[in-house]
Amino acid sequence: MSASTHSHVQGSAPDFPVANGLVISPEHISSAIKERLGAVHVEISDLSGGCGQMLEAIIVSPQFAKKTTLARHRLVNAALKEEIAVIHAWTPKCFTLEEWEKKKGQLTAAS
Repeated sequence: MSASTHSHVQGSAPDFPVANGLVISPEHISSAIKERLGAVHVEISDLSGGCGQMLEAIIVSPQFAKKTTLARHRLVNAALKEEIAVIHAWTPKCFTLEEWEKKKGQLTAAS
């Protein structure tokens, strides 16, 4: 397999996808988002049962200010183009810090 071929890392649980030799784990995605988008908060949930093929992300970044939902998703997808190419399903939920603080307040009030 060439370095650019997409595959999975076998022999360890869970088996995460690989792109260009990088293991695309939730930790890798989280680190990449923080580095490339200046995110102040990132939560990655693996909805695939541990294989890393269906990921949902909560991303809080000042770069999302004054951007539509579509523009935010495009920004994230462009920053993670290589990683997203090997994931079956990717759902980013993008917030500014102010939006996230409000959302957390609503979640706390509901509990």
